[in-house]
Amino acid sequence: MADLSEIVKAYDVRGVVPDQWDEALAELFGAAFVQVTDATSIVIGHDMRTSSPGLSRAFGRGAAARGADVTEIGLCSTDELYFASGYLDLPGAMFTASHNPAQYNGIKMCRAGAAPVGQETGLAEIRALVEEWSEGTPMPPAESGEGTITERQLLTDYARYLRSLVDLGAIRPLKVVVDAGNGMGGYTVPTVFEGLPLELDALYFELDGSFPNHEANPLAPKNIVDLQQRVRETDADIGLAFDGDADRCFVVDERGEPVPPSAVAALVAARELAKSPGSTVIHNLITSQSVPEVVKENGGTPVRTRVGHSFIKQQMAETGAVFGGEHSAHYYFRDFWNADTGMLAALHVLAALGEQQRPLSELVHEYDRYPASGEINSTVADQQGRTAAVREAFAGREGVTLDELDGLTVLGDGWWFNLRPSNTEPLLRLNVEAQDTPTVERIRDEVLDLVRA
Repeated sequence: MADLSEIVKAYDVRGVVPDQWDEALAELFGAAFVQVTDATSIVIGHDMRTSSPGLSRAFGRGAAARGADVTEIGLCSTDELYFASGYLDLPGAMFTASHNPAQYNGIKMCRAGAAPVGQETGLAEIRALVEEWSEGTPMPPAESGEGTITERQLLTDYARYLRSLVDLGAIRPLKVVVDAGNGMGGYTVPTVFEGLPLELDALYFELDGSFPNHEANPLAPKNIVDLQQRVRETDADIGLAFDGDADRCFVVDERGEPVPPSAVAALVAARELAKSPGSTVIHNLITSQSVPEVVKENGGTPVRTRVGHSFIKQQMAETGAVFGGEHSAHYYFRDFWNADTGMLAALHVLAALGEQQRPLSELVHEYDRYPASGEINSTVADQQGRTAAVREAFAGREGVTLDELDGLTVLGDGWWFNLRPSNTEPLLRLNVEAQDTPTVERIRDEVLDLVRA
């Protein structure tokens, strides 16, 4: 059996197929998922990777063997699976490895209403059961007998629901380039955008889990080069790039320049606060300072949280927040069961652009206020030791404060940085933001000298 410690991460299961991860293991995960969530019915979807249909079916067989009725929605984006979980009020499982290379696959799991299954909310128990059963302990028989497996299509319902959440009735015609990266955006975008006054220029919409054109990871600059070039060549109004499972959306302006996800988060937050005045907005601690500023300026209450899907969702639920944003282009909505959906964020950006006449670069200028380093990774042998060296160097400086909500955050006069260890690799991740570029470079270089000493 595969070493589950290698493939069970913070909120999902992910590994190389078939070296770490196969259909027999997927079947055990299906059975364990039903037992831990105490589900009588579940919903399952999968992406376009070659291994996804088989793993999905195996998970469904395991769930049905434990007595659960299984609804298979087939090909879908991850946020469509979250929609299905909320719409049908069922626990769900999505087979995808998101933006990871073609040889990977995995599961993202949620409870009914798209509530997260994290390490502390069921994933550790699921892992323990799978280990127990795979090592020879007999699985107890299902008390209610074997469940059923049925198929259902929800793409049209998903698209209709998303469009009900954004007023697109007054937008001007827009030329939109979309790079789906051969991922699930190629499946969902045509249905979601159908009937809107958009001239759609489709890049890499063919579903192909081998990703023949580029990795389906728009966070890496090399993977949006084709989108940037097409926007410039065609004088498009906007470019959108989706990752492999199409739950994240990245934006390029009419000049072909990337719009920082923090600026998108601030723009969407302002729009959500206009609909729900006085609400709370969640942002993780490495989003731009512009996000809490915009939230306050629009009458909302910003709440800062740790980086990560499960932390954002937990804070969304606890505070009743209307919206949550992460630096990595995950956008969470109260009206979407507190789950993340890049497609809904994209519709908000299209609505904001189309409701007025300025180009996107001018529209987002008020939300993109500060220079930043972007995330810089350093390979280190001693994460704790290098972090301690940075802490010691900055502690006690006049006007400097430190906190350790998630890694080490240091706040100075007109600048801040965060240094976080990776949970899965021997890396320290650095993000720096300041009021001017020379300060970003000065702080960046000082911290990196300490980290890489």
